[in-house]
Amino acid sequence: MDEISATVTILDRTYKLMIARSEEEYLRKAASLIDSQARRYGKLYAKDHQDLLAMVALTQITQLTKIQSGMKGKDAELENRLTNLNNLLQDALQNKQEL
Repeated sequence: MDEISATVTILDRTYKLMIARSEEEYLRKAASLIDSQARRYGKLYAKDHQDLLAMVALTQITQLTKIQSGMKGKDAELENRLTNLNNLLQDALQNKQEL
């Protein structure tokens, strides 16, 4: 894997990481979003950095959980549709063989 050294800053604290080159854009965008959301919470609640980061983590994981729950329903719906389609195809093949 092609790894690079990347440095990001969140709430005036620098973090150095070794990451896959293909993940650099995502890492930088994530760090920027975390930093801006934490600063927004800081203006509203004036908490210390640990509290701000915990609030950001809670908000983001809540959104991720909602997305994952929605995907489970979509997966079940897709599986049902594929099963129905497969049954129709099997019936059509069986009917063709009987002719």
